Amino acid sequence: MEWFSTEEACLQYLEGLRWRDGFVCPQCGVAGEPYRASRSRLMCRACRYQGTVTSGTIFDKTRTPLKVWLAAAWYVTNQKHGVSALGLQRVLGLGSYQTAWTMLHRFRRAMVRPGRESLKGTVEVDETFIAITDRKRPVAKVGRKNNTTKTLVAIAVETLEPKGFGRIRLRRIPDNTEQYLLPFVTETVEPGATVHTDGLSAYLALPKYGYLHKRTVMLGSEIPAHISMPGVHRVASLIKRWLLGTHHGAVQPEQLDAYLDEFAFRFNRRTSNSRGLLFYRLLEQAVMTKPATYEEITKQPKSPVKPP
Repeated sequence: MEWFSTEEACLQYLEGLRWRDGFVCPQCGVAGEPYRASRSRLMCRACRYQGTVTSGTIFDKTRTPLKVWLAAAWYVTNQKHGVSALGLQRVLGLGSYQTAWTMLHRFRRAMVRPGRESLKGTVEVDETFIAITDRKRPVAKVGRKNNTTKTLVAIAVETLEPKGFGRIRLRRIPDNTEQYLLPFVTETVEPGATVHTDGLSAYLALPKYGYLHKRTVMLGSEIPAHISMPGVHRVASLIKRWLLGTHHGAVQPEQLDAYLDEFAFRFNRRTSNSRGLLFYRLLEQAVMTKPATYEEITKQPKSPVKPP
């Protein structure tokens, strides 16, 4: 709160994150000190383009003060298990739940770094069903049925030697067929890596894509699945506990990808001893992420992955 007590301080900090070596015009690409028409509006001296530090970022056209945004970013990264929209609304004193919910989803979009490195070494790949509460689905009045729905999620986990886990990747998929599992592997795992899967036939074509395939058939095996493939089972358990604990399982199926991105962001940085560094990384990516409106965020997404 001392660092970012004014809008000017927030703008100066974000400007340093967005243009480390000085202002670069988003329109013509010319580098150089801009003409400062006001405390927030910048004008390129070459093409006369006018914009702000927040133009084209997740903060674009926001009516919420930047110091509230930065306070939200600190609270999101400072909480080990994350925060719900209701919790954020209470902490920041926001008047609208929708504002808090949209802020969190904008931050989640910034948690995926463009061009991030693929998983390497030995990577476990599996699928799991996640039960979430679909508030749009009516509750049955007769019998024991409820509005809980199950969504299939693909999981990839780096395994380290002699023990431990590295980074992870997660994705919602319609079904566990080759049409969706192979694109997930090829887009998240580096060719040449060893991919450890169960006996599902959808993975049989992995060697054609340059992977070493380690296949463990679970059916009839005396070794439990969580022993043969501990990484994916540990991550699957943590995801379910996180969704139930922090978000009480009340996640719309079409919004699940955003929550999976947040979980991966937190898991992949779990060994960081500095919450300030997480805050810095999140805002660093936030000024590089395109804006999204509430309507765009709530819009029903298309198929999670394209067929190969």
